[in-house]
Amino acid sequence: MCGFTGWIDWTADLTKQSIILEKMTGTLANRGPDASGTWISPHCALGHRRLSVIDPANGAQPMVRTSDDDTYVLVYNGELYNAPELKRELEGRGRRFTTTCDTEVLLVAYMEWGPSCVERFNGIFAFALWDAREEQLFIARDRLGVKPFFFARQLGRFIFGSEPKALLAHPEVKPEVGPEGLAEIFINGPARTPGVGVYRDISELLPGQCATVNRAGLHVSHYWKLQSRPHAENVEQTARTVGDLLKDTVERQLVSDVPLCTLLSGGLDSSALTTLAVNYYKETGQGTVHTFSVDYVDNDKHFKSHAFQPNADAPWIQRMTSHLGTIHHATVVDTPELVGALHEAMTARDMPGMADVDSSLLLFCREIKKEATVAISGEAADEIFGGYPWFHREDALNAGTFPWSLAAGMRAELLSQDVAAWIRPLEYIGDRYLDAVAEVPHLPGEDAQTRKMRQMSYLNITRFMPTLLDRKDRMSMAVGLEVRVPFCDHRLVEYVFNIPWEIKTAGDREKGILRKGLEGVLPHDVLYRKKSPYPKTHNPNYLNAVRTRLLDVINESNSPLLPLINVKKIRQLAESESASSNLPWFGQLMSGPQLFAYLLQMDMWLRDYKVVIR
Repeated sequence: MCGFTGWIDWTADLTKQSIILEKMTGTLANRGPDASGTWISPHCALGHRRLSVIDPANGAQPMVRTSDDDTYVLVYNGELYNAPELKRELEGRGRRFTTTCDTEVLLVAYMEWGPSCVERFNGIFAFALWDAREEQLFIARDRLGVKPFFFARQLGRFIFGSEPKALLAHPEVKPEVGPEGLAEIFINGPARTPGVGVYRDISELLPGQCATVNRAGLHVSHYWKLQSRPHAENVEQTARTVGDLLKDTVERQLVSDVPLCTLLSGGLDSSALTTLAVNYYKETGQGTVHTFSVDYVDNDKHFKSHAFQPNADAPWIQRMTSHLGTIHHATVVDTPELVGALHEAMTARDMPGMADVDSSLLLFCREIKKEATVAISGEAADEIFGGYPWFHREDALNAGTFPWSLAAGMRAELLSQDVAAWIRPLEYIGDRYLDAVAEVPHLPGEDAQTRKMRQMSYLNITRFMPTLLDRKDRMSMAVGLEVRVPFCDHRLVEYVFNIPWEIKTAGDREKGILRKGLEGVLPHDVLYRKKSPYPKTHNPNYLNAVRTRLLDVINESNSPLLPLINVKKIRQLAESESASSNLPWFGQLMSGPQLFAYLLQMDMWLRDYKVVIR
């Protein structure tokens, strides 16, 4: 993958501001450690950092092409998995290519079809493309939002980049946060409302959106949205379609000119992708697949099964690696490393994130990067197929709020009185929930249960899944690793979204239709293993470390966190026996220790980014 940035300015000559462009581009060096490039004209400046995956020798960016006295310049982050088909079609229309990379395919597709080209793409992408003759920038983001796109819209100026840090390197974008941003951090975080960039001046291009930027302003449109359609296939036909779509998706995403691996937890999703990869490698004579897993020092001693994490991964990883004959690499993270990486993980996100759930992934990706440049991950299967516990619990289905965030009342109590009165946290999260529910595309005549489950699916795909995709993108790209997510193929998502709940849960199991579609592909015991999430540490040393650090922070009179929080309440919580609670306040993994780590990340963020609250 890569990182890009730039800006349009109709009021200044940008050729005199190359130093700013270099600085903005430099903030994304981790996303693209292999090469750097800039392109600048009087009103458009573009910067790019490259991670070479396809055609390393010829895919440099910004990529410039000319046609009919016009010049087109592209900066792009992503992969087009149907690039070979598009290239053949474009060649049939008389277009010629000088590289084998998908960057050129995307650029030539725009030259041929204009903005409608995005409707033809199968892949994960964000890009900005300058048309010099028209003096117009075209921008777009993939359908599920796997790749990021942030922007700041100002009078006569449009600033953009792959991460907020690139925008914040521009002198006209300030690290200011208002009531909306604080509410996002304190009551919605580590999730973000789609389109909200937390910083006052920063917004986000939504998944499935494209836009033009010209002298008339910014004009945004949706080229894709989730739509509800009747589902005509029976259980057996549906299972076959799911299996066929997943197989096609995985094989498309195994194309790479650099070393590729899979992430393997021994669960249904990662085992399925790894098995499909192994089978494809055997069919095509590509050798042995490398697999990677992560665990924690002494987790075997301290792990205790509970509703949100029913079993440990290690025996299941061994089961699959022995079954498939992969070359396996096990990463084991120790507590001091995990705590120490909280700061780097916050910087990768440019704001507080999923605490050690983030930092462990960052450390894991760093180890993978030593052996591979591309990894295949099972992210998003639970949102799409209904695998999370909250899909199956009546209290969560009827909670009237986001089911992964049922502790809003407790979180609101952690705020200082002044901040709580200013941001109105419970009202804020309630409004965001109602906004999300209002978007759900129901079919006429749906019964109450069907409406409820469609709503739950929609909320997970559009509100919870982006949090995990953000996490995967930022932590992997912080170490220059590309992670591909086959379950986010838009064809699969569109199809599964419309599978009736009674078919999705075939066999009376969570993700039942996925299991049925993989019969004969996976061993039976792995196929029907009970879901267990991404592993976290259960070592009490971690709780003690983050609790001690947080108490040290709130004992500092100059901590910028203090005016925002209820210090007394947080001190009591940190010193109480319930500090080690397994009851999540966000998702499945973020419980007592993660709350303290999240507050630590807030303090780091406020200090490092010199955040101004107003």
